[in-house]
Amino acid sequence: MVGTREAVTATGAAPVAPIGERERITSIDVLRGFALLGILVMNIQSFSMIGAAYFNPTAYGDLSGANLLVCAVSHVLADQKFMTIFSMLFGAGVVVFTTRAEAKGRKPAHLHYRRMMWLALFGLLHGFLLWYGDILFSYAICGLLVYLLRRLKPGWLMLIGAAALLIPSGLNLLSGWMVMIWSQVAEAQIETWAPTAEQAAKELAVYRGSWPEQMAYRAPFSLMIQTVALLFFTLWRAGGLMLVGMALFKLGVFSAKRSTAFYLMMVAIGLLIGIPLILYGMHRNFASDWSLEYARFFGSQYNYWASIPVSGMWIGLVMLLCRSGILRRLQNALAAVGRMAFTNYILQTVICTTIFYGHGLGLYGYLERGEQILVVLLVWTLQLFLSPLWLRCFCFGPLEWLWRSLSYWRVQPLLRGRGEEPPVAPSGQGGGAQ
Repeated sequence: MVGTREAVTATGAAPVAPIGERERITSIDVLRGFALLGILVMNIQSFSMIGAAYFNPTAYGDLSGANLLVCAVSHVLADQKFMTIFSMLFGAGVVVFTTRAEAKGRKPAHLHYRRMMWLALFGLLHGFLLWYGDILFSYAICGLLVYLLRRLKPGWLMLIGAAALLIPSGLNLLSGWMVMIWSQVAEAQIETWAPTAEQAAKELAVYRGSWPEQMAYRAPFSLMIQTVALLFFTLWRAGGLMLVGMALFKLGVFSAKRSTAFYLMMVAIGLLIGIPLILYGMHRNFASDWSLEYARFFGSQYNYWASIPVSGMWIGLVMLLCRSGILRRLQNALAAVGRMAFTNYILQTVICTTIFYGHGLGLYGYLERGEQILVVLLVWTLQLFLSPLWLRCFCFGPLEWLWRSLSYWRVQPLLRGRGEEPPVAPSGQGGGAQ
């Protein structure tokens, strides 16, 4: 890596460097932090229970009382919602990064693609070595593609994004009809949806075992997620949402620049349309006893589509919070979590696998859903406390620093200058560029 004192390139363009603190959009950091914490509400089920329980709550564990309540609330308010927000923000980040590079007279393509390739490598390491539920690799692949459409106007971005979202929905319906027609297809799918007691016991034993045992079991699942699931679902879902996120950023939605009435409308649509649809879909799934034939393919359509307006509800609420200037300490803590989203995402994996896997406390399969939420609250508290504390001393999270240094092929400053304070959320309206 070259030194950090390079001033001006031979072409006369200023060297491109990571976004400075005064250039950050605080409302985006707050929203990213909020989404990162929210993702754990769903991921905790994958960390702590057999894989089938993530999609089919009847596959494992008790489903009554507090456990049923946690299951229902998680499904309605969290399932696919925070990943939707994160995907949109990833798309917005592509626009921010490339626009800033172009403003400095540099062509951003090689920087962007280098960033995505390093992110893909991080994702592969995360998925194969630690936890099969990694999303970073898929995001990197999507990022390689959506970059080509970044200059389109918001209307076109929305239209193409919506078209992309139709594809996994249609493929899921087609798969459902195939399951109804060919019993062989249903037999191939049933283990991942409703495993037998013997199959569940095998998975429990593996993740309560040593890391090498986990690795042998995890690798095929990770490979499937990074290939088949990417091709038939994530590429279209996440990629489409990234395009929508680009449009929303260009329209000023993520920078809290729209009117209060606009954000209230987003909240109302989520409350009055999104949540009732998800509740009805969940009712239908329970009525079918969460059968593979219905719940996996047809019943999932309600949450697939209604998760988007519910995500809009969360976005509207966070933007209203940023505009209001209230709860400043919470905003600052969320912004710090968001600025360290990469580090905090991996940290969630490290903490949870240490708690649940055999190389740690070995609690895999022992905690019911109501007890899992206590772990979520513990991790939230830890990250809300540690992130601002870290950023008082350092400019970036440790993984953010590594990613930036590799992407720019230049060691980035890590220690904060003496007397330099991290940015705080502004009061009143705005939350725009610092």
